[in-house]
Amino acid sequence: MPLYSIRMRASRARPGACGGERPEHISGAERIVAPRDVPAIAADLTRRALGHPKGQPDSIHISVEALDENALLRIPALPARALPCADAEAGLRLAAGLLREAGVPEPEAVIDLLLNAPPLRGAMLVDADTLERLEPDRERGVRATRMDMAPGSALPAAADGKQHYREAAVLAAKVCAAPHMVAEICISDDPDYVTGYVAGPGLGYVRIQRLKAAGSPRGGRIFLYRGPREAVADTVAFLEGRPVLVEAVPPPPPFTEERGPSPDSLAFVEEELAGIRAAGLYRRMEVWERPPGPRVRQAGRELLLLASGDYLGLAADQRVKAAAVEALEAFGAGTGGSRLTTGTLPLHGRLEAELAAFTGSEAALVFSSGYATNVGLLPALCGKDDVIFSDALNHASIIDGCRLSGARVVVYPHNDMAALDSLARVHQGRRRVVVSDAVFSMDGDVADLPGLLEVAGRHGLVTVLDEAHALGVIGRRGRGICEHFGLTGRGPDIFTGSLSKALGADGGYVRGPARLMEWLRHKARSFVFSTALSVAPVGAALAALDILGAGPERVARLQENAAFFRACLREHGVEAPGETAIVPLMAGDERVAIAAAEHLRAAGIHISAIRYPTVARAAARLRAALRADHARADLARAAAVAARALTRARTILPPQAPGTRRHC
Repeated sequence: MPLYSIRMRASRARPGACGGERPEHISGAERIVAPRDVPAIAADLTRRALGHPKGQPDSIHISVEALDENALLRIPALPARALPCADAEAGLRLAAGLLREAGVPEPEAVIDLLLNAPPLRGAMLVDADTLERLEPDRERGVRATRMDMAPGSALPAAADGKQHYREAAVLAAKVCAAPHMVAEICISDDPDYVTGYVAGPGLGYVRIQRLKAAGSPRGGRIFLYRGPREAVADTVAFLEGRPVLVEAVPPPPPFTEERGPSPDSLAFVEEELAGIRAAGLYRRMEVWERPPGPRVRQAGRELLLLASGDYLGLAADQRVKAAAVEALEAFGAGTGGSRLTTGTLPLHGRLEAELAAFTGSEAALVFSSGYATNVGLLPALCGKDDVIFSDALNHASIIDGCRLSGARVVVYPHNDMAALDSLARVHQGRRRVVVSDAVFSMDGDVADLPGLLEVAGRHGLVTVLDEAHALGVIGRRGRGICEHFGLTGRGPDIFTGSLSKALGADGGYVRGPARLMEWLRHKARSFVFSTALSVAPVGAALAALDILGAGPERVARLQENAAFFRACLREHGVEAPGETAIVPLMAGDERVAIAAAEHLRAAGIHISAIRYPTVARAAARLRAALRADHARADLARAAAVAARALTRARTILPPQAPGTRRHC
């Protein structure tokens, strides 16, 4: 059955600035209907134009156009939510936070542009990074047309007969489906309607209760674009010409305060989320359409991935996957309980024995995750009468383990062995422990292990090293930090580590003296009271150890890729010292990191923007994580684009004064 687009535009004449008259837009609406409904809908839209709060129009234009059914696109509606606010000022702050969450580096400037722009029949099309206006006709703007809600929706009619929410939800869905679109912000020009919205592909449709004062005729909308200039015409063609039906438009989500005082005990959650968004600290989980490798696929688009801890590419190795499947077939999906109460399986003991043999330890103990390892070990080692010396840049799992122990935690400046020596002289306790990452997860540098062992030996400190990012990454054969420094004698007392990084599996471990492992089976609460690690990752880790033990070729390729990527960065004026697979590109300002990451994403490269609380405030950075299976050409291109992205972001947003790093 053919469909017709019916569009209504109402306007009236107003005196122009230089004499004469100019048309003032009063109302506009559109529906897509079957032929039998054309007369009734045309009459309904005419009545709407005649009753608009902005006044009587001088002219009403109704157009009826047959649509090309082959070009008709059906798309899902955006998920919708609503944010209450006391007034327009608060609403605009919420809008700025949402735009920042969507990756717009200067949301306040976007809002200023919207509030101070002259009335347009359409929307401004604005570069999300530079705020350059891109619409071909600045007097008219870009008009998103040929769209409606798909038939059969259960969305109820508005009580006052107006269609603000329906039309906005449809328009936002089409805008967010357009190529290279980052976000949209809209304030209605209806004096009686103060609610507005921000929408984006990752945000959904977010109603904001008040974005202007009641009675104000001001309104407008901005479409935010990020892409090449030569693609602007395609985006405009989609918005103005592609017929779209939006399916499953949800009912308008209510504002909490419209229902009176809320009994919701979790009302504080939305308030805090709004604050997180406003500070540029909101995080979205990326959804990949296939297993992560050197490349991933998201929303039908391929991206080069430089954000994975699968350093050796073993997670996708057929031998590793086959071992996981074999273990699953032999022992089932789950283990049913704690190893101490329900029992253990042969694979757990075999993995512990092979981990110990591979790393040169007496014994090992497997935990459910690397995080569980540290928060189990440190409270077992120390209590309220003890002291833990912790490097200022240690991972969060170490920090949390220190806090849970109840011991006095003394933070020493990053990798500063002279400071550690001085602090160890002052702080006494029943038991004293020094704990450090072997490779620091956000900076990619290596702990000064020879210096740390010297200080620890002088003061009788128990030494704990977390080798999550060292095993399989540093050392000629990937044996970690001791091999890296050529230490063949006494090493740290205890190592912790992860099976989920270079080994491509899941879980964590402690390794060291056999008597310590026996003791931890009784003392480490995250081991005692956790269900045993399932067998699929145990089987995978065993196969990965076999592959790594067979030869250092993957380790060598990883180390060569790390050196190559750093050399490419230096060619483009970016200093990235270090030698591990983690390469931080410092941005400082959180907004600069976000803008640079979005620029990279637009270029088909995913590098994570790392912000507080993962790192200190104003110490944001792009964190590249390299793999053995990255191609050199891809790394060279990524280095060039990353350098440009940081330069461009800093030009748009001068970075704030860098803050002092802190233990957080």
